[in-house]
Amino acid sequence: MRLLTFAAKKKGAAPRVGVMSGPEHLMEVKVPDMLSLIAMGAKGKVLLKNAMKQKAAKAIPLSSVRVLAPIPRPRKNVFCVGWNYVEHFEEGAKVRANATELPKHPTFFTKSPLAVNGPYERIPLHAGVTEKVDWEVELGVIIGRGGINIKEADAMKHVFGFTVINDVSAREIQRQHGQQWFKGKSLDGHCPMGPWIITADKVKSWWDLRVVTRVNGAIKQDSNTRHMHFKIPRIIAELSAGMTLEPGDIISTGTPAGVGHARTPPEFLKAGDILETEIAGIGLLKNKIG
Repeated sequence: MRLLTFAAKKKGAAPRVGVMSGPEHLMEVKVPDMLSLIAMGAKGKVLLKNAMKQKAAKAIPLSSVRVLAPIPRPRKNVFCVGWNYVEHFEEGAKVRANATELPKHPTFFTKSPLAVNGPYERIPLHAGVTEKVDWEVELGVIIGRGGINIKEADAMKHVFGFTVINDVSAREIQRQHGQQWFKGKSLDGHCPMGPWIITADKVKSWWDLRVVTRVNGAIKQDSNTRHMHFKIPRIIAELSAGMTLEPGDIISTGTPAGVGHARTPPEFLKAGDILETEIAGIGLLKNKIG
């Protein structure tokens, strides 16, 4: 199922949760928010099935609403994985002072909840704060069943669904705070997400999905999740070791080669650019810069 958070187009309208009932229509699900639905587990699945059985007359045209990030305000930071595609690690080595071997464990960092942005919203440049805003297409994983010390063999049982994320990054800020990436990854609006969550039962091959970034129609990143260095079960197992994951937690699983700062010459986003972030079978984000 494709689950989304939406609101009426009028200013200040309250967010609501829906399930897509067709290519251009949705049915509202009567829950407080997406986090509540995820936390309900099996009961939430019953609610979704009941929503899909509603009469067509209750269908809401997608064109009549504003689509928000599926989890507009996460209860905690978005967990992220760095250097998770071999070719991206190698292109990064060209601009790092000291090349290193491929990591034996995932590199984790986080993005602030206020970085989360809608799938079609403007991404702010934050002029005067950064001049090097870059793109990173990533497959997002939404945790359904929480847990600690989750075994790799059981990890996919804890996945609620998948979404599209762009880990927009302020490159010079990312490196000017003692190589701690948090600040450079967490500027407001720098985590567009959505347009919906595809439930895990509808994604049969998360390990074989094309991931693409386009800027003004030109392809900048074009790879496949099969090239992940650390697969999703390994990521969940290591992240949950000694640290509880909860329903609704978001994990962004890393980006492939093609980022702007590693290009010759380097390229960065500028006002008026159109950033498209697409994962086959999951969805497409389309954000204007500035």
